[in-house]
Amino acid sequence: MSAFIQQLPALIGVVVGALGSYLAVVRSDRARFRREQAARWEERRLGVYSDYARTLKRTITLVCRVAAHFGNDPHPHPLSPEEAAPLLAESTLARDPDGEALLLLGSPEVVEKARVWVTVVLEMEQFLRDGTRDPEAWRVLLERHRNGRDGYYAAVRDDLALPPGLAVRWQLPPARSS
Repeated sequence: MSAFIQQLPALIGVVVGALGSYLAVVRSDRARFRREQAARWEERRLGVYSDYARTLKRTITLVCRVAAHFGNDPHPHPLSPEEAAPLLAESTLARDPDGEALLLLGSPEVVEKARVWVTVVLEMEQFLRDGTRDPEAWRVLLERHRNGRDGYYAAVRDDLALPPGLAVRWQLPPARSS
């Protein structure tokens, strides 16, 4: 029995070491799983945020083309309301599921900024449905849209811990006269 008692501290050391190794591996695996899961959700949120912005941008492009038809916007490719109607309907149909995904996965701050942005887009659509011909009022709506978009992008960057980006306000060269 004395041989067993002499080896007992070594045996306890082996058991404690094995238990410590097991706990370290389990803890490390849990931490890795949480990091990987967080990265997957961030990728999904980025996809949802991008899809929503792309859908709104498509609508904006269409309304700017219709606004050009009414003389409100300098877009080089005017589109009549009749030609735009099916394209706008398609854009609206695409916006709904993208908006639902945003509500499901987006942070409260991003969802709020998206609400501000889409509200202006809806006002722009109504402006054109009314057949308004007022370039100054259109310019104000366009500026509000740009501010809404910038706020949305800033909230997305904050949510995903991305570096700050630039507010994209490209200055186009003046149109050449023929």
